[in-house]
Amino acid sequence: MDETENDMKGAPGPPARGRRQKKSVPDAAFDIWLRRGLHKMFDDVAREPIPPELLKLIEQDRRK
Repeated sequence: MDETENDMKGAPGPPARGRRQKKSVPDAAFDIWLRRGLHKMFDDVAREPIPPELLKLIEQDRRK
């Protein structure tokens, strides 16, 4: 699998409307650039543990 395919793996596609249209090369390149930038900025934050206070609120809401 090349780098482009690896970046696109698991990414949500466009809404289904009959036949799928292939993205143009500039659109695909922008999507890859954007995805890499977002991962670079937010992966560390997404890996942080959920604060206990927030988990407690979620559990209280589930019980209701």
